[in-house]
Amino acid sequence: MRLRRPTKKINWFLLGLILLPLSAVGAYFWATGIMAAVENYRSPLAQSDLAPGEALGAPLTRRVVIVLVDALRYDTSLDTSVMPALDELRTEGASARMTSRPPSFSAPGWTTILTGAWPDINDSQPMNPPDEFSVRAFTQDDLFAAADRAGLKTAVAGYSWFEGMLAVSGVDAGFYTIGEDNAADQEVVAAALAWLDGDYQLILIHLDQVDYAGHHEGGPLDPRWNAAAARCDTLLGEIVARLDLEQDTVIVLSDHGQIDKGGHGGNEPITMVEPFVATGAGILPGEYNDMHMVDVAPTLAVLLGANIPASSQGRPLLEMLDVTSERAAAILEAVRAQQESLLEAYAAAIGQTAAEPQGESAVASTQLALEQTRMTRLGQERVWRNMAALFLAIMPGYLLFLRRERKALWMLAGALVYLAVFFARYLLLDHNTFGLSWIPGITEFIVYIAVTSSVALLAGWLAAMFGLRAFRSEARQAAGSALGFVWFVLYLLAIPILLNFAVNGVTVTWTLPEFTTQYLGFFAIAQWLFVAAAGLLLVGVSALMGQIVKPQKSSTKVSFVRPSC
Repeated sequence: MRLRRPTKKINWFLLGLILLPLSAVGAYFWATGIMAAVENYRSPLAQSDLAPGEALGAPLTRRVVIVLVDALRYDTSLDTSVMPALDELRTEGASARMTSRPPSFSAPGWTTILTGAWPDINDSQPMNPPDEFSVRAFTQDDLFAAADRAGLKTAVAGYSWFEGMLAVSGVDAGFYTIGEDNAADQEVVAAALAWLDGDYQLILIHLDQVDYAGHHEGGPLDPRWNAAAARCDTLLGEIVARLDLEQDTVIVLSDHGQIDKGGHGGNEPITMVEPFVATGAGILPGEYNDMHMVDVAPTLAVLLGANIPASSQGRPLLEMLDVTSERAAAILEAVRAQQESLLEAYAAAIGQTAAEPQGESAVASTQLALEQTRMTRLGQERVWRNMAALFLAIMPGYLLFLRRERKALWMLAGALVYLAVFFARYLLLDHNTFGLSWIPGITEFIVYIAVTSSVALLAGWLAAMFGLRAFRSEARQAAGSALGFVWFVLYLLAIPILLNFAVNGVTVTWTLPEFTTQYLGFFAIAQWLFVAAAGLLLVGVSALMGQIVKPQKSSTKVSFVRPSC
């Protein structure tokens, strides 16, 4: 007779207890790793030496003056009571609603405007640099470099980051400030007005006080926002007064918008719609269909007679420009050659065969082929990630379904209470968005998540423990109930984490992420960290309460008999 070897049962309580702090540590390193990867992201074309094409011929204007009003929302730009000078330029010139892509920070926005390439390709810093010493110089061809090759004289007045970004672009004169308020803008304009009397042919003027009002003075719904926009409009009037719009061209635009409570950087629609107004020589007046931010650089290249920046993903807005049909045909041929070179370089950089462009429009067909090439590699990487994420998402729920333990329903109810309390504050009280725009800084974000998740976890724990009557249990059972509740919360948080993993991978590598799923995943990882840490404390508190209750349950009633005399 063969004796069966006794099997050891898994001590799920001990395993869950050990995994709790380990998962908190893992969440910390994962979150910080994602942040570092995004901040240090480099374009696949960072090391590519894309040769610029030929100049596009004679300029259409004596000079181009770009007035970049930082953070100016599209709706604010249309308010004639706030910005009458801009409205006059819009009436006399060409205007369109401009759209951009996340991240809606200034550094990637400025780079997109001047290179004509989206952040995934233009090699900008996706997150704004922490200071002027950390600014990355352009590695991709840009409008100022193109103007320099064409022999044009250029100047920039604005925030200090421009000095570092355009360090190798051949800028002839510059005035840079670390100020962001009205006083700084006045100094910027004063420096630029002197250049308008000279022979500079490309001038960038950056006004920053609207963005300052959004961050520090209550946001776009505060009266100080409109006041800042009105002051910028006055400065715009001073600039235009020094121009001869029969010979000169002024371009007014923005790099991003801001959410109602102030802030930007995320993928909220209001942060990715900006004004574009072009008035003066070479411009055909009218109100035009929506355009993309990447269209700015090639359009201005035509105005200046410079080459289209080599990495440009946009098209010159020829419908806005006063060019002959023969000149337009030559420009479109130059665009086609530039787009073919870009597609070939990008496909080689990511190790793929370029998709074949289909369609008559050189830019639209080539950019569709570029995206198909990108998605081919992404699709190959996502196959195994999707399978792993789906398995990890379904398996715990399936195992719980098989066991059909009634107490699991109370643990799930407690986890749902956690979500309800957390998002009651996040959405209903604080009106936060599912993007980076609401976050004033990393320290504030950490404190917010720590406080909110701890309070929500406490509420869910109380709901689950009362439902299970766990406070009347012995220490081991009470601790087990609390531990089960915590893991139910972590399971629900794992769903957006797994979605982000399936779509974007563990971290950011050769392409920028899909920002909505990236935010949801990062947001859940940050919660996981504090839920696991605070959950460990709640397990200990539950055990302590069970230990306190236990002797009361086992005590016997002692009666005292009064002794007789």
